Parts: sequence; C-alpha cells; structure tokens
Amino acid sequence: MLYIKVLTINILKHILLMISNDKITEIFCAIDDFCLVFEPALRKRQVSTGKKTRNRKSIMSTSEIVCITVLFHLSDIRTFKHFYLFYVQKHLNKEFPNTVSYNRSVELMQSNVLPLTLYMKTCCLGKCTGISFIDSTPIRACDKKRIKQNKVFKGIANIGKSTMGWFYGFKLHIIINDKGELLDFVITQANVDDREPLKEDDFLKKIYGSLYADKGYISKELTALLFDQGLHLVTGIRNNMKNVMMTMRDKILLRKRSVIETINDQLKNIAQDEHSRHRSFGNFITNLVASLIAYSFQEKKPSIKFETVNTIQLALFC
Repeated sequence: MLYIKVLTINILKHILLMISNDKITEIFCAIDDFCLVFEPALRKRQVSTGKKTRNRKSIMSTSEIVCITVLFHLSDIRTFKHFYLFYVQKHLNKEFPNTVSYNRSVELMQSNVLPLTLYMKTCCLGKCTGISFIDSTPIRACDKKRIKQNKVFKGIANIGKSTMGWFYGFKLHIIINDKGELLDFVITQANVDDREPLKEDDFLKKIYGSLYADKGYISKELTALLFDQGLHLVTGIRNNMKNVMMTMRDKILLRKRSVIETINDQLKNIAQDEHSRHRSFGNFITNLVASLIAYSFQEKKPSIKFETVNTIQLALFC
C-alpha cells in the first residue's frame, strides 16, 4: 500500500509539472469563449417534441466538462477515473470548485459530444499552406481474439487490414500541413478504402496545392478527379509501375511524409486516441475528438522546414 501511494504521488507530481496553471487557463478560456456563442445558438434551434422533460442545469458548465476531457488527453494518466478522482477533485479544486461524482461526469462527457466536435471543427483546425499530407491509422476497438465477444461496437465497427495486420474497429483519416497542424479528419469503418474519403467534397473543401500520400492512394481516376478540383495528388510508385516524371520539390516533400506518421504515433501514445475500454459508442467518439483537440493545444508539433530559393543557375548555361 505504501508503494502504491508513493507511486501515485510521483505520477501526480509529474502531471502537475506537465500541465501548468497557465495552460489550464488558456484551454478553459478558449473553450468557454466558444460555449458562450454555441449554447445560445443551440437553444434557438431546438425543436420541442411536445412532451414535458426535465431540463435541470448541471452544477458543472459545458466548458468545464469539455476542458476536463481535453486535459485528460494531455495528461499521462491512462484511466479517466484516476485522473478525475485523484487529480481534478484533489489538485484542481480551485479551478473546478463544483465537481460532480465520477459516474455523473462520465454521463456529462457523452452528452457534450456535440459542442466538443463543433469546437474541434471550428476552432482547432489549421490553415492550408499548399503543402498537405494525408494518411490513415487504425483505431482498434478490441483485440482480434475478442471480436465475437465485443457487444459495444456490434454492427458499427468492422474488420479491416493495415500494414500491421488485421484489426477490428475504425480508421482515422487525417490531413495535416507542413507545420504539423490538423486541417481535417474523418472516421470510417475499418474495411473502407483509404481513397474513398478523398472522393467527398467536404473533406477536401479547404485543401489546395499539393497533397502527398503513400502508395495506398495510387489511382489514376482519383488523381484526375482531384486535378479537376485544383489539387495535385503526389504518391510514390510501386515496383511494377513505370517511372513517373516528378519535380525535385515533390521528391523531397514525398520523403518528408514521415511527419504524418509521427503525428499518428503521438495521437496514440500521448493523446490516447486508441484504447479498448469504451463502454459505449458515444464515449468512443467523445474521447477520440478530445484527443484531437488535445493535440491541437500542444506547443511543439512535428513539422518540416521547407524553403525555396530563386536562382538563375540554369540561365547561365543557356
């Protein structure tokens, strides 16, 4: 018992050093500013069903619940119960004085999935710079051995294959710019082809310039479709394909595609967007979107440095 207590204290000290009070204030103020606009707009557009329902306000505001959910994905604690009971209620009682019970907090998390998703879509996405990278990563719902036993995602999740083998769950497709900022994301079933989301207009609505992808996105029809939309899809070539003329700029940036692999790794190992402890689909979506928001608040993101220099070297030999 003494060892567990000392270990818990050391973990909490590490978290207290990692998430500063200034960072907590910054995240809360950004979310609260959004909620001040979102909540009145939502009340105006609500439609009455004609039935009397209880509409009692919670002692915790929407911005507080969303902020705590995002802070959990910025911390090193792997279970929300330990984070809420031993960190929020004991060490953040000044920042969040009116905390509810743990069971009630889980219910409020799932009920606030709409403001969480809208905040991610409207406030956390970066701007396209003309250099974009796209990739997908598997989000496993459970181990392969427990597929038949899983009831939470029955009829929702599916079996798919990635470079690491077969898995049961979903795919997270993300687009980033050269600064490491998320430009957009979409969640699909595991058996959906990586090229399918690119055929949707909304997914590439704000993307322009060059889009760099791996060999899984090779398609003549897709390349032609995106070219008509003003987007240049750049992929590697397979061993059985003919060589394709490619500029030196595209060759260099295609080699820098590992930056999106690093971001996918950070989303899993730091922001915790993948685990097998979900008890409902709403809880799964809430934590997945919260992990993306937590990544957007990271001060240092994986990025690439790419500069072009105008030269007249070729003109001298003409």
